[in-house]
Formats: sequence, C-alpha cells, structure tokens
Amino acid sequence: MIEQSNDEREKKTAVLFSVQTYGVSDEENDSSLLELGRLVKTMGLEVVATLTQRRPKPETSTLLGAGKLKELADYTGGTGIVEGFSRKSEDETRDDMDEAYPSGSPTGIYENRSNDDPMAKNSVHANVVIYDGEITTKQLQNLEKATGVEVLDRTGVILEIFSRHAKSREALIQVEIAKLTYLAPRLRASHMGGDRQGGGIGSKGAGETSHELDKRRIRDRISELKSRLVSIRDEQTRRRSRRRENFQVALVGYTNAGKSSLMRKLTGSDVLVEDKLFATLDTRVKALQPEAYPPILISDTVGFIKKLPHDLVASFQSTLDEALAASLLLFTVDASDPAFRSQLTVTQSVLKEIGGEKIPGLLILNKIDKLTTGALEVLRHEFPHGIFISAHNPKDVALLRKKILQHFQENMIETTMVIPYDKGHILGQLRTKAGIIQESYDETGTEVKFKTSQETLTWLEKQMA
Repeated sequence: MIEQSNDEREKKTAVLFSVQTYGVSDEENDSSLLELGRLVKTMGLEVVATLTQRRPKPETSTLLGAGKLKELADYTGGTGIVEGFSRKSEDETRDDMDEAYPSGSPTGIYENRSNDDPMAKNSVHANVVIYDGEITTKQLQNLEKATGVEVLDRTGVILEIFSRHAKSREALIQVEIAKLTYLAPRLRASHMGGDRQGGGIGSKGAGETSHELDKRRIRDRISELKSRLVSIRDEQTRRRSRRRENFQVALVGYTNAGKSSLMRKLTGSDVLVEDKLFATLDTRVKALQPEAYPPILISDTVGFIKKLPHDLVASFQSTLDEALAASLLLFTVDASDPAFRSQLTVTQSVLKEIGGEKIPGLLILNKIDKLTTGALEVLRHEFPHGIFISAHNPKDVALLRKKILQHFQENMIETTMVIPYDKGHILGQLRTKAGIIQESYDETGTEVKFKTSQETLTWLEKQMA
C-alpha cells in the first residue's frame, strides 16, 4: 500500500488501465474508469493517462497483451517485458477476438482504446499503475516487473481510502481485517524453499517457511481482531435494541451522493462533509431536528460503490445492520450524475443481499441545483414519486422532513387512554414517545389522546398492566 507524507503524495501520478471483455459496453467501461479516477483522486494521486484494451478475457499472466503492456510501460519508464511471458500469435489473438466479438459487434474491436494524447508518454512519468479490477499475485508481480513501479488494483485503492478515513475503534478494526484478508493471498513467497529450521513459540515450526509464517501471523491477527469486534458489536446490538421504540431512518446510497450533507441539515449535527468518495465510514445516529414527537432517529451509513469487495461488505456488517434496523430507508442519489441509475441499482442489490428489500423506502434525488431546468423536468417525469431536493436549500430540506413525518404519521395509531395520577411518570415518558393531541383531567387521572407507533403502544400497555 502507498504510504507517504502529504508533500510526497502530491507528487504521485498514476496511469489507469482496464480490460474490456465482450458484453461490456464502451459506456460501462468508461463509467467504471471515471469512478476509479475519482477514487484515485481521493487518495491524493493525479491521473495522467487511462488505457483500455478489448480482449475476450484478461491475459492470464499480465492482463494485457504484449503490445498494450509495452504501451503501458511507456508511461512509467519500464521495459514492458516479462521474462518467460508466452505470447499468442497475432492470428490466434484475432481468432479469439472473432469468437468473442462476433459479426455485428461494435467496430474497431482490434483497436486499443486510449483517452489521452499518445505524445503525452514522452512528457509524463507515472509513479503508480492501477487496474480497474482485481489482480492475482502472479499478475501483480509480472506487471510490476514490466512497468517498474508499484501496481494496485481497484480493491487495493478502496482499502487504502478506507484505511485513511477510518476514525472509530470499530472502523479501524474493520479496515484492518479487510486489508489483512486482501493481503494474505498476495504475500510474495520470496523465501519459499529456504530457511526451514524450527524455532520457539511464535517462530517458524518444523518445515514452515517464512512465507507460511507470515500467513499464519495474518490468520492469528484476523482471529484476534474478530474477537474484539464481537464485544463492540454486542454493545451496538444493545444500543439498537434500546432505540427500537423510536422511529428510525437510514440514509443509504452510493458514496458521494450527499448523504452526509443531508444528515447535517436534517439533524443539525457536525457530520464531516467533503467532496470525496468514502469521506465518512462511521455510522452516526442523531435525532431529527426540529425534534419530532415521537422522536425520529436518522443514521448515516457508509456509501456503496460498484465492485465493492465482498470481504469489505462483510467487515462493515454493523453499518448494514443499522440499515436493516431502520423503519424507513432514504435512497439518496446524486441526480446530476449520469450514472445514478446504475448506482441506485448497486445500492438496492446490496441491501437485497442482506435482506433489506422489504423495508419501506423513499427515493431522494439530491443535487438538483446542478441540473438544467429541462433535465430536471425529464427526471420529474421519469421518477414521479421521487423527492427532488438540494441539501443546500433549506426549503428542500424542510420538504424532506415533512415527507418523513408524513410517512410515519400514516402508520401511527391514534388512541385514548386514562393514566392514573399515581403513574404520572408514565405520562412524562409518553410525551417523549408520542404525539399528544389532547389532555384532560378528572378524579381518576389524566385522559390523553395521542398518536404513536405500535411498539410504543405495546410498551405503554405493559406499563399500565
């Protein structure tokens, strides 16, 4: 992973590349590379070039074919050559391409796509090469030999960003687990076959190489970290249980859709707001302001992204649990991003995977201040039930708050109950858990007409029993 001071980080430059296989459109490929570029920018790197090669499948040893590998190395000053790399003949490669891109496919399938000036290779020198996908250990080694610089894949970039942005004890542990899980199969077996003598506790056992020892240490560390997470998550489960009597709303959506800005505006909190991907990782829970009765709690969850590694999803299970505990999900999208439809699909699919598809939701189309009048009208027609807002417009935020209140009021139960004077403490608690419509007094106690949730009503009946 890249570790350097701020001054050094500013000097780092990167070249991105992808392998566009059959079935992946130019639009999908370009959108994914654009998103990778934003991730890389969040790391503090400057993208100097992007390259794409169309292939039936990535080359087993180097992802790219020999010619494109040499072109990639031109940006880094590398040789572009991997010793022992077997190359197919041009005719064999064309046969594979004909099979993968049959007649009727887009033209130009034999061309290597690049969105930069070819002459730029002579004037830039990239410090890092980043692949828009996942790289095996062997591919990583070969690419670094060919380019002469550090090579990362998309997962490595995401993990680096998570590592820098994690603040809470839980998030730090989650990120370390994810990084170790990612690194374990990528350890380089440079000591394989040597140094096999045994040792004491914690050192190499009989026949155990340094490579195997490193892997064992990683497994032990992951086990230790998971044990720590158990106690943290138990506490979080208890906290969620205590909040069950309250209405709970979770902001969910793609990273950088504006969830943290909405959280700040809806709750008056000091949640970090930055125009960066994954600017916040820790789940925050705050009460809706101005305060509602019964109270409504708002939580801001970690953003989703395409190709988010499953290990990382598993590590941030507590954030997903926060969404599952919600009574209402606010699916937040950046309406000014042309790719927001596919981003919404990513969010919905991840929630479906964890069993959250039955939770009621509202679609929030944020950042409408960046749209033209015509574009906004088209979206209003396409999403008639969407809530169109700008988090920077107080009137829009007030409208969203009203919609949230309406959702819960539609599902609230209106009832009347007499609370004896000797149970006055229950009345005090009820005023914080329900919307009081009317109160009157007689010799038996206080007659209260109110609206509340079924959970609060059940609690009240137990208190009165």
